Amino acid sequence: MKKYLALGLLVAACSSPGSEPVALATSELSTPTNTIAMETTSFYDLKAKTIDGQDFDFATLKGKRVMIVNVASRCGYTPQYQGLQELHETYGGDDFVLLGFPSNDFGGQEPGSELEIKSFCSANYGVTFQMMSKVETDGDSGHPVYQWLCSKERNGVDDANVSWNFNKFLIDENGNWVKHLSSRVRPMSEEITTFAQGK
Repeated sequence: MKKYLALGLLVAACSSPGSEPVALATSELSTPTNTIAMETTSFYDLKAKTIDGQDFDFATLKGKRVMIVNVASRCGYTPQYQGLQELHETYGGDDFVLLGFPSNDFGGQEPGSELEIKSFCSANYGVTFQMMSKVETDGDSGHPVYQWLCSKERNGVDDANVSWNFNKFLIDENGNWVKHLSSRVRPMSEEITTFAQGK
C-alpha cells in the first residue's frame, strides 16, 4: 500500500490539473558521451595523409583498381619493395594504383620517421609509387583505412586480419573490396598482376 501511495504522490507532483503531458525536445534528452559516429561504408569516403604530410582523398581513386599494402623497412619481407616497384612501373597509371602504408605494428620493424622511411625506400628500392604516412593497422582501433579494410560491417564484403607486414588488399575500380592477401603472396604474382590488368 505504501508503494502505491508513493507512486501516486510522485505522479501528482509531476503534473498539474488540466495540463497536457509535455514532450521533451530531442535536444533535452540525455545522450551517451560515447556515441559512435556513423560508420564509413564507401571506400571513396576515406582520407589519409601521404608520407609528405599532404591530404589524400580516396575519392580521387574512383575508376582505378587499387592495391594497399602495409610496409616495413626491417622485415624479412622488406625485399618485396622491389616487386612492388616493378608492379607500379609495369601496371601503375590511370587504371591501377599502389598505396604503401608504413606500420610499426609487427615486430617494431618500422620505427623510423616518415622522412627516414622515405629516404630508405628511395635509396634502396627506388620507390616511386604512392607512400603514405605511418599508421596502425588494427581493424578496431587503427587508421580508418584499415578499419574499413578489416571490417565486413564497413566494407560490406568480408572481415580480415592484418597478420604481419606486407599484407595486401585489392579494391576494384568501383571501390569494392575484392581480396585480402597474406605477406607470402609476392607483388608480381599472377594473382596480383591479373588484378592490376583488370582481367
